[in-house]
Amino acid sequence: MSVNTFPVDRVITYPPPIEKAVDAIEHLLSEEYALSRRAVALLLLQHDEEIEGLVRRREGEERFAAIAEHIRKAQEHYREPLHMVILAHRQRLAQSMAQEVVHYPPTTSSGIAEWIGRICMQPLTGIPILLLVLYYGLYQFVGVFGGGTLVDLLENRLFGNYINPFVTHWVRTLLPFVPIQELFIGEYGIFTLGVTYAVALILPIVGTFFLMFSILEDSGYFPRLAMLIDLLFKKIGLNGRAVIPMVLGFGCDTMATMVTRILETPRERLIATFLLALAIPCSAQLGVIMALLTSHPGALLIWAMTLLGVFLFIGWLTARVLPGTPATFYIEIPPMRLPILSNVLTKTYARMHWYFREVFPLFILASVVIWLGQITGLFDLALRALTPVVHLMDLPDEAASAFLFGFFRRDYGAAGLYHLQEHGVLNGRQLLVTAITLTLFLPCIAQFLMMKKERGLKTALAISAIIFPFAITVGTMMNLILQLLGVQL
Repeated sequence: MSVNTFPVDRVITYPPPIEKAVDAIEHLLSEEYALSRRAVALLLLQHDEEIEGLVRRREGEERFAAIAEHIRKAQEHYREPLHMVILAHRQRLAQSMAQEVVHYPPTTSSGIAEWIGRICMQPLTGIPILLLVLYYGLYQFVGVFGGGTLVDLLENRLFGNYINPFVTHWVRTLLPFVPIQELFIGEYGIFTLGVTYAVALILPIVGTFFLMFSILEDSGYFPRLAMLIDLLFKKIGLNGRAVIPMVLGFGCDTMATMVTRILETPRERLIATFLLALAIPCSAQLGVIMALLTSHPGALLIWAMTLLGVFLFIGWLTARVLPGTPATFYIEIPPMRLPILSNVLTKTYARMHWYFREVFPLFILASVVIWLGQITGLFDLALRALTPVVHLMDLPDEAASAFLFGFFRRDYGAAGLYHLQEHGVLNGRQLLVTAITLTLFLPCIAQFLMMKKERGLKTALAISAIIFPFAITVGTMMNLILQLLGVQL
C-alpha cells in the first residue's frame, strides 16, 4: 500500500437541505461558543444533547424554538435521522478521499476465506453454520467442558477437598463466635458460598464463554451473523445491527444494555433493552443451565425453544405496540480470517479482568447481605414470601433461595439452581421449570441500574414490573403443560 498527500483545506459540503438549515441556524446563533457556529449548527442537526442544552441556555427558549423549526424542516427531506444522513455523507466523502490517496497492490485474497464468508450470510448455509457454532461453541465447549469438566475439577475437587476445609478449620480456630464464623464459612458464608460460586462455579463458565466469544469475534463471523438475521430481526422492530448487543448479552446483559446505544432510534434501543432483560441469559446463567440440562436433552431443547419463542413473540408484539418505523441497516463486513492468538488472548483477558473487577465483589457483597438477612431474620422472611410463588410452579421450598439469589444477580441465582441440582432437590420437570423461570426472571441489580441510566427510572421500573409476573406465569404454564401431557424428563 502507498499513500499520497492530500490537500487539507477541502471543505465538506453537505446536501442542500442540510446546508440550508446550517446557514439558517448559524444566523440565529448570537452567543460565542468554543466551536465554530457551523460546527454547533451541525451538532444541533445531529441532536447532540450536550450542545442542545448549551444552546438552549445561552440563546433562550424562543430562539431555540426557531432553531428547532429549521431542524424539523431539514428532517422532512429524509426518512433516516439527520445524524445518519450526515454520517453517511461523511463516510462517502472519506471513502472517495481514501481512493484518491491510497493505492493497494494487487491482492491475493484467500478464495476459501471469501467463500466461507459468503456462505455464512446465506440462509440456506448460514443457519446450519449457526447451529454448528451454537452446538460446539456453546453447548459442548461452554456447557459440557466449562460447566461440567472444569466446574467439577474446581468445585468438587479443589474447593471441596482442599480450600474450603482448610479455610473452615482456620476460621473456627481463630474466631470463637459462631455468628462471626458463619459470615465466612456458613451455608451462605463469604468463602463457602461467595468465593466458591464466583471462582469454582461461575469463573470456568464465563472464562470458556469469553474465550469462544473472542475467537468468533476475531474471525469476522459476527458481522456476517448480523447480515444473516437482519430479515428476522426486522420482524421484531430491530435490524441486523442489534445482533451485537444481543450476542454481547450472552456474555453480560448489563454491558449489552449499554451497547444498545449503537442502535439508531429510541424505539430500537427500548425494544433491545426489554428483550435483553427478558429473554437473553448471561454467560454464567447460560453455562450453568447448559451444564445442568446436558443430562436432560429433552429439557434443554424445550428450554431453548421456549426462550426463542418468548424472544420472537414479545419482540413482535413490542414492535407493534411501540410507535415508529424500523431504521435502515448497513454494516461494514471485514474479511473472514483465522483468529489471531494474541488478539483472542488479549480480548479474553480484558473480559476476565472486567469479571474480577465488576462481578466478583458483588458475589462477596451478596454473601454479606444474605448473612445480615439471616441474623436479622429478613432472609427467612423473604424466603417465606417467595414460597407461595414457587409452590405455584410446583417447586419445593428450597427453590425459593435460588429465586432470592436471582434478585442479586442472574448468575448468582443460576449458581443456586446448580446447588439444588447437586443435592437432588429437583426432578427433571422441576429443573426445567426453574431454569425457564430464572432465565426470564427479573434483571440483576447491575442490569437494572444500567437500564435506569440508559432508559430512565420509569422505563426500568416498567420493564421489571412486566418481567416478574410474566416469568412466573410462563413457569406455571410450563409446569401445567408438562404435567397434563405426562412428560417425563
